[in-house]
Formats: sequence, C-alpha cells, structure tokens
Amino acid sequence: MVRYEGKTVITLDVNGGRHELAVRPADLLLDVLREQLGLTGAKPGCKNGDCGACTVIMDGWPAKSCLVLAVEAAGHSIQTVEGFGGAAAVQQAFVQENAFQCGYCTSGFLMVCHALHTQHPDMPDELVIEEWLQSNLCRCTSYQEIRNAVYRMYQKEPPPFDCSDSLSRIRYHTAEKAETQ
Repeated sequence: MVRYEGKTVITLDVNGGRHELAVRPADLLLDVLREQLGLTGAKPGCKNGDCGACTVIMDGWPAKSCLVLAVEAAGHSIQTVEGFGGAAAVQQAFVQENAFQCGYCTSGFLMVCHALHTQHPDMPDELVIEEWLQSNLCRCTSYQEIRNAVYRMYQKEPPPFDCSDSLSRIRYHTAEKAETQ
C-alpha cells in the first residue's frame, strides 16, 4: 500500500496527454480535472456517485470521478468528454436525437454511452442498454431521447417506446432484486 502525505506529484494520462500535477491525497479526480487541468466537462452534481454527471472513462470503463481519488487515477488512462473533440459517433447521435435538455448531465451520459459502445461493439439488447443507462440521472427526463441516441450510435433505427413494457420491466427488476436480498 502506498502512503501519501502532504502534496504529492503524480502523473495523469488524460485524453492522451501526460500531466504532472501536485495533489493532496484527498483530492478527487473530478476536482483535479476541473481545477488543475481546466477540463470542466465532468460536472459536480451529487458528489457521492449517484447522478453520474461526473462520469469519465478510465481504462475503457465508465468511472464516477467524484468517487476516485486523483492519486488512484495515476497510471490509468482517463478520457473526458473534451477528448472526443466533437467528432465522436456518440456526440453526433445525441445531436441527431436531441438527447439533451439543460445539458448538465449530457457529458456523463456521453461517456457512459461511448463506453457501452466500446465494451459492446455489436448492438446489445434492450436490457443491457437499460442497465448501462441506469448509472446516470437526467433531471430533465430526456431518457427516451438518450435511449434513441444509443440506437443511432449503433446505426440502428430506434424502436417505438412502449411505456407499459418499460414499467413492467422496472417492476420485474425491482421484484427480482428484492428476492435476492
């Protein structure tokens, strides 16, 4: 186990660039990205891992940067929404489907959807998509558009939304989780 005291110089690999930074052991990756590197795409929402507005990709997987200490991120590849450069398929899909309203949660959803596509290069089934999207919250309720953007990202036509089917799946999964606890 490594013990850090006072300020420590670490190297972070962010969006393909290496950055030497002086951080305290308690500094969150979210705060270091925003305050020291000026990468403000990851947003401080709840700061306890519930909302997903701070989501980045670490080693190919979504990570909530409000739950990761900066010192823990050293030695890992980190990608923020700024690393997309505006040309990622997921960004284009979000624009085509108007999958944002106020925009606060958008960067977190973009990161989750991009990681979904990376980890599942072939179109996953609806339950896998639903599971991945559950990690983030949108307070403006544009979930249907976000779901459609996932289909668009895979170059598929989004199916029509059946509210009754969605509610029955939610009830089923809630009951299933209650049985396993």
